[in-house]
Amino acid sequence: MHADTVLGARGLGRQFGALFAVRDIDLDIGPGEAVAVFGPNGAGKTTLARLLAGSLKPSTGTLRLLGKDPWRSGGDARLGIGFVGHHTLLYDDLTARENLRFFARLHGLSRPDDIAAAWLREVGLEARADDPVRTFSRGMQQRLSIARALIHDPRFAVLDEPFTGLDQEGAALLRRLLSERRLAGSSFLLVTHDLSQGLDLCDRWLLLSRGRLAARGPSRETSTRSLEQTYAELAGGRGAAHAG
Repeated sequence: MHADTVLGARGLGRQFGALFAVRDIDLDIGPGEAVAVFGPNGAGKTTLARLLAGSLKPSTGTLRLLGKDPWRSGGDARLGIGFVGHHTLLYDDLTARENLRFFARLHGLSRPDDIAAAWLREVGLEARADDPVRTFSRGMQQRLSIARALIHDPRFAVLDEPFTGLDQEGAALLRRLLSERRLAGSSFLLVTHDLSQGLDLCDRWLLLSRGRLAARGPSRETSTRSLEQTYAELAGGRGAAHAG
């Protein structure tokens, strides 16, 4: 594990009762790297995402985020991570502006009002800035959740099915944001069912099956068709898995 590694995991696992949802994960992610995680339902993708974001404590193994153990650093390492999961982590009774202002302050950012306003424009929610989040559609909440996760310009972000609920315009916005972050040297891990999109957005890919890493490879040397075949052979998936 190199000193500048953004994320380093060794033998990482998470057990729920007698069941290991994820086990024996070894993974390094360096500055500016983007990694896609594929796998069928129940493979452990969400558990792995939560482990690598520092929001779920591992049962086995070690994890270092931004050079720190997230469970021994008093939360400093976890605050430096961006995370988009199945839950928006937004406050429904607050407005969009109030939510982003709160998270900007949580991360110690100066001029939180200006930053909140800028992100509302970025994700196309400026016209609804002062409406409660509970009145938003699922896609609008997802846009705001993405702004929440990236508002502090994290060096590493974990995104678990972030395209869920987004329309074509929202999906294009997210692809642009991720591409820009990648070019700027930030790293991210993307959990997705869309094989072609994952290959397009990320440098390399991992295939999770029954909680273990079943295969991995570089995106540039992998076609969607060959990955579909690997998916079907190792994870019990079908060619339709790439439909998203």
